[in-house]
Amino acid sequence: MNNTKYVWLIGLVVTLAIVIVPIVIFGPRAEAKRDNPQAHLPQPMNHTDHTALMTGPYETGADVTKACMDCHPEAGEQVIHTAHWTWESEPIYDPDRQEFVTTGKKNSINNFCIGVQGNWPACTSCHVGYGWMDENFDFSNEETVDCLVCHDTSGMYVKSEGGLPAEGVDLAAAAQSVGSPTRENCGSCHFRGGGGDAVKHGDLDESLYFPTARIDVHMGEYDFQCITCHRTENHNIKGRAISVSVDNKNQVYCTDCHNETPHNDERLNGHTTSVACTACHIPTVAKKSATKIHWDWSTAGAEDLEDNAHSYLKIKGTFTYKKELEPEYYWFNRTADRYMLGDEINPSESTPMNKPKGDINDSTAKIWPFKVHRASQIYDTGYNYFIQPKTVGEGGYWTEFDWDQAARLGSEATGLPYSGSYSFANSEMYWPLAHMVSPKNDTLQCVDCHSESGRMDWIALGYEGDPVKVGGRKIDTTSQAMSQEGDQ
Repeated sequence: MNNTKYVWLIGLVVTLAIVIVPIVIFGPRAEAKRDNPQAHLPQPMNHTDHTALMTGPYETGADVTKACMDCHPEAGEQVIHTAHWTWESEPIYDPDRQEFVTTGKKNSINNFCIGVQGNWPACTSCHVGYGWMDENFDFSNEETVDCLVCHDTSGMYVKSEGGLPAEGVDLAAAAQSVGSPTRENCGSCHFRGGGGDAVKHGDLDESLYFPTARIDVHMGEYDFQCITCHRTENHNIKGRAISVSVDNKNQVYCTDCHNETPHNDERLNGHTTSVACTACHIPTVAKKSATKIHWDWSTAGAEDLEDNAHSYLKIKGTFTYKKELEPEYYWFNRTADRYMLGDEINPSESTPMNKPKGDINDSTAKIWPFKVHRASQIYDTGYNYFIQPKTVGEGGYWTEFDWDQAARLGSEATGLPYSGSYSFANSEMYWPLAHMVSPKNDTLQCVDCHSESGRMDWIALGYEGDPVKVGGRKIDTTSQAMSQEGDQ
């Protein structure tokens, strides 16, 4: 009888185990922290009607600024210390050069319109100030800050050479309309970088003025303005672009609103230590308007070719544009190297102007999507460095079509010696993609990357093969998290 009792107890234990163990293993877990980005959005500012406050008349833009500073006396001082005003970074130590350097639109070159120096009136039409016509512009004069370029909501304010208001602009009407910056304010410059709509960035163009959700889910479905993400304090706007910056300070992150692991599927969350959100959520850019992917300056000046904005212009050369552009993918730790004026090049190779830093062994790097713009641009064959030519105005290439003269005048503006001989060499410029985020149903699927025809070149990224088959990288995610917290 005792044996029967023990058999019964053993049977009960086994039965309970059969019932309980599967519940423990497969039953509902504690609910993961819900991704609730709306809770982190900034509150919109209350609008103040300025109609009765800014009566005018105003003869100049500076007159409007003086009137603004009657009520906002601190604004001018704040603006003149921002990168939007200086077009130049604070000194940053460059370990490769073993010295402090500054970078920015003011003193760097690119492979689009090449550079500002010597070409000030045309380039500075997008400066947040008035009257930057040459190297003598006074960056300490608060009264030349342009309040209207960021705050006009009339839709009628336009800037011209040197950042001055275009002829015929009703300054009083613009001043009376001021409000919080909209996509139209930011886009008037940033959507047209490089000389026209959609030219430069790939993920910024005029389709974002009134986008559908397919073009950008944040702006199209939720009506985000640029400052929803690029938040501003004391006129200092968050954000960094490696076209002009090399550090990772004052940056914008998806995790400003989203969780680090926002998905319901843990297989997807497992990607977030090595794959940037944008790599999956921006499958293509230039969704409505084609973007420039190649520019050959060496063909400029031809008399027998007909001008066409998307294939050839006599003043600029030959172009290639692409719509629905698939990104290229590289490791990126949100910092970059930077080609500086005077750096020697190897003319037989393509020179990266702003190569992203990071690799598979860098715990702070993730796989990012990029638009890469490739070009052929003028260089000095004697000194083996790129030339920043004068293109605009008297003696400029766009007037005289004389590369030698453009090189001499450009070198005078930059202070670099010119050997007297030139040719053209290849370059490439990287644009990390962060806009034109697709709705979740349009994001990349597993087979878009993990298949024989997938878009990822796993070998080039440093893997032995597809990570699904060979395993992911081995990194210390603690240092990655600490780096991100420090950056924020």
